[in-house]
Amino acid sequence: MNYVFFSAPGGTLSEDVTPTEFCLFKAQEDIETMQAYAQVFNKLIRRYKYLEKGFEEEIKKLLLFLKGFTESERNKLAMLTGILLANGNLSASILSSLFNENLVKEGVSACFAVKLFKSWLSEKDISSVATSLRKVGMDNRLMELFPANKRSCEHFSKYFTDAGLKEISDFARNQQSIGARKELQKELQEQMARGDPLKDIIAYVREEMKKNNISEQTMIGLIWLSVMSSVEWNKKEELVTEQAIKLLKQYSPLLKAFTSQGLSELTLLLKIQEYCYDNIHFMKAFQKIVVLLYKADVLSEEAILKWYNEGHVTKGKSVFLEQMKKFVEWLKNAEEGKHLTVSFCSVFVSR
Repeated sequence: MNYVFFSAPGGTLSEDVTPTEFCLFKAQEDIETMQAYAQVFNKLIRRYKYLEKGFEEEIKKLLLFLKGFTESERNKLAMLTGILLANGNLSASILSSLFNENLVKEGVSACFAVKLFKSWLSEKDISSVATSLRKVGMDNRLMELFPANKRSCEHFSKYFTDAGLKEISDFARNQQSIGARKELQKELQEQMARGDPLKDIIAYVREEMKKNNISEQTMIGLIWLSVMSSVEWNKKEELVTEQAIKLLKQYSPLLKAFTSQGLSELTLLLKIQEYCYDNIHFMKAFQKIVVLLYKADVLSEEAILKWYNEGHVTKGKSVFLEQMKKFVEWLKNAEEGKHLTVSFCSVFVSR
């Protein structure tokens, strides 16, 4: 690649050294040629491990001076860098150089990133790329490839989709959605801690759902986790159930507001199942929680039967199905109306 001659004092490009015939920038601009160059670097780094860190630092510096190269030279460097990232010869942390203000402002960073990601994805799938980005905290920084006035999910999505990189577009959109959900859950917990009225919390959640295009199924999962994270749980199993019932009675209107669809009810049942399994003190509380939410019209008979017959997950399956057996049998056979439902549920919850 012969990149050393570019690092002249003051950050200017030195022309004092003549590139060799093997210089990357004199090579053909195609992926096969770049793969051949990548193999050379790969073999060198494997043989001389001490080169690895220095090589990465030099690449970071090189990316800071992309404006000094021609478009073709940048393309070759981007393709090679993408292959080296795919091979594990470089860490995705080098992408931080692309967030340089001048490179971003003139569109050099975004254009370079397109070539880099195309090359990377020609070697690895999007899940591998995503893992590498997450490992160094770059997964939430891709928007920084654009100036502040263009740093939106819509602009990012269009730019990369138009460039034939829908995988990157979808990944960034998903990351933004994850970030929005984390912030929403944090705010929910703060509202609960303050004791805000449920009607205000419900209004806030509905507004956030609409603004961030969050489904009711996703939202009910967030609400469940927020509610269950809003208190310090007792360490004694017999007291945890009582504490959970009291808490869920308080927040059942909030849960009910976001279980208007059968799929949302089933999602909530699965979240309850997973939570009770993952938190061992709740293993015996599952049935009482479900019956309470049935009594509060959060969960319907249809949703509970679907969960019991086919919708459950494997976590604690045998324990929870056994707990629910008598109640499910009653649901299937009950014929005496809602007043019996209420009295029956009262017995189950108070046990």
